[in-house]
Amino acid sequence: MAVRQMIEINEELCTGCGDCIPGCPEGALQIIDGKARLISDLFCDGLGACLGTCPVGAIKTIEREAEPYDEKRVMEENIIPAGENTIKAHLKHLKDHNQTEFLNIALGTLKERGIEVNLEDKKHHHHHGGGGCPGSQSFSFGEEKPQETVSDAGVRPSQLTHWPVQLHLVSPVAPHFQGSDVLLAADCCAFAHGDFHKDYLKDRTLAIACPKLDSGQEVYIEKVKAMIDQAKINTLTVMIMQVPCCGGLLRLAQQAVMEAERKIPLKVVVVGIDGGILKEEWV
Repeated sequence: MAVRQMIEINEELCTGCGDCIPGCPEGALQIIDGKARLISDLFCDGLGACLGTCPVGAIKTIEREAEPYDEKRVMEENIIPAGENTIKAHLKHLKDHNQTEFLNIALGTLKERGIEVNLEDKKHHHHHGGGGCPGSQSFSFGEEKPQETVSDAGVRPSQLTHWPVQLHLVSPVAPHFQGSDVLLAADCCAFAHGDFHKDYLKDRTLAIACPKLDSGQEVYIEKVKAMIDQAKINTLTVMIMQVPCCGGLLRLAQQAVMEAERKIPLKVVVVGIDGGILKEEWV
């Protein structure tokens, strides 16, 4: 037994929806008696790919004594039987988190079985952190973005580098958040400010939320903390509208920054209802 990072499930919050199950092809999670359960320490790698899949924020990572993660057993009992797509997602997961030792064990296990897998995917780079809905599966496509130039037809390219972007759906430890500058924007900002992509989204990783209409916002604090402490983001910019309810998003971000173990710079940008920038400052 050794102290390592593990998944912890809050049974009071868990609704048994099962959204976390597809986010864990390692097979560490199952729905038992109407609740998500961690069935074996041996199957949990502690990297938190399932964090972004729970709609009520019932999953978090903690440090505790646990049996060492067994990559070979995970491959043999859960990953390989699930087929090629799961194998690819698992290998990409290990690679994105720089888990070289586990990746080598996984590749060695595949070689023993005579299984060849091509990890290259030129269209999308998939990270298995999006839950059961295909529309919430996590993709990074930033390296495919053209230079920020206006075409002959007057079209400016999008600066979005990943999917999904809604804070309830994102995995805070997805590859595109690792070491990035994060823009946490209120939903209306992109519609109000005409140069949102050029001025604020470019070179940043996006998450959006509505502090007035979104439910379960306590989850947002945990996700932003995970971005800071686990994805080790560089900076956090919060972009809000001038309306009073939008201030809730800034307060949420400030609480997450205060509670996080790492300290990062926090900037606020306030957009007027006419689309102009009223304030931009570090707080």
